[in-house]
Amino acid sequence: MSPIYIVFFKSCVNVRRIPHSPLTVLTCFVKLYMPLFALGINHQTASVALREKVAFSADLLLDAYQALLAQPTVLEAVIVSTCNRTEIYCHLKQGNCDEVIKWLCSFHDIEEHKLRPSLYCYHENQAIQHLFRVSCGLDSLVLGEPQILGQIKQAFATAKQAKGVDKIVQKWFQHTFTVAKRVRTETQIGANAISVAFAAVCLAKQIFSDLSQSRVLLIGAGETIELVGKYLIEHQVPNITIANRTLSRAMALVEQFDAQAITLGEIPNHLGQADIIISSTASPLPIIGKGMVERALKARRNRPMLFIDIAVPRDIEAEVSELRDIYLYSVDDLQGIIEENKQARQVAALEAEKIIDGCIVDFISWIESLKAVESIRTYRQNSEQLRDDLLNRASSALQNGEQADKVLKELAFKLTNKLIHHPSLALNETARSGNDNELMLLRNALGLSKKD
Repeated sequence: MSPIYIVFFKSCVNVRRIPHSPLTVLTCFVKLYMPLFALGINHQTASVALREKVAFSADLLLDAYQALLAQPTVLEAVIVSTCNRTEIYCHLKQGNCDEVIKWLCSFHDIEEHKLRPSLYCYHENQAIQHLFRVSCGLDSLVLGEPQILGQIKQAFATAKQAKGVDKIVQKWFQHTFTVAKRVRTETQIGANAISVAFAAVCLAKQIFSDLSQSRVLLIGAGETIELVGKYLIEHQVPNITIANRTLSRAMALVEQFDAQAITLGEIPNHLGQADIIISSTASPLPIIGKGMVERALKARRNRPMLFIDIAVPRDIEAEVSELRDIYLYSVDDLQGIIEENKQARQVAALEAEKIIDGCIVDFISWIESLKAVESIRTYRQNSEQLRDDLLNRASSALQNGEQADKVLKELAFKLTNKLIHHPSLALNETARSGNDNELMLLRNALGLSKKD
């Protein structure tokens, strides 16, 4: 298997930097003995049409795991399948991604030459880094979006249910969730709205600090209004009314948000009850005019109203902004907020990369510690076997009538000689090579002080 390289000492050379990441610490080469891989396609490498062909539907996932884990080299695997990506994170016995690629093509009945150009395959440190970045939203279509972490957690839970997870991958994903939590806590990667729907709700929260006390009127029933509704629910808005040209389309959102539905013609009768109005329709003409708002204000006794018009052409007449106690924002106003927030997220993304760098080193250290555990176990077993062999020989000698002092001295002499034989050879060979650093490591490992 190929080695992984990570950094610790400034004196090292031939440093391999991890892509996309501003590593600032130079590290010595450390070999990773566990071949971890991340294989997949995403919105950057493949069209929607191709992504659809390799997506895993929920009802096929358990069958997919059964077939994937039956592959000779696959020890553990987690399948992540969303609208923007299909990825397989796996721990293999050896080799590369070829076997998994062939399985993926076979499972989805796709010719390999059609899929391979759109695939990426990261291994070892790059695979670890990729999963960390994906979980933090750094590889998403919308930088820093939080939904991907929930999707990865669900994928991990399904993999455990399918018995696709053991010690190594379990630790990898647990470490991933810790990394994502740190990035969310220690940076502003998710604090600034960079979608129109999210920006609209954030703007409403700035003006009405406690949205749970506000009444909201949503005009339209398309995808943008649906997203707005989801964000409002996250802010615990209890009173939502949805106005749409046809009630049938609005009813789907009514059930989702526990809202009430009205037609566009009923808006004048309900407008005065709304504190926040967010509109996004395909109407060629304004739906809300200045006169309608004036009457609503009078009914409200001039309590403030927030209008957010994210439709093009506009749903709300521009003259509405001339009224007192009215806040009117257009989609252009939101775009200005979004551009500022995108820059803020870019800065936060750089901070996130630094956190990820440190966490990669931590995870590799844990992987490397597994080798120490195995080495210690083997060393202890060998020493105990040596002890038992010599003790049995000493017992036999005592039973045959040999003097106890002589038997004990011989036992101590042979045990000492056998225990120090290999360390003595290693010290001698290292000293002859002139490698002072390695000699110092050996001396420290054997508990020898500098003056000995």
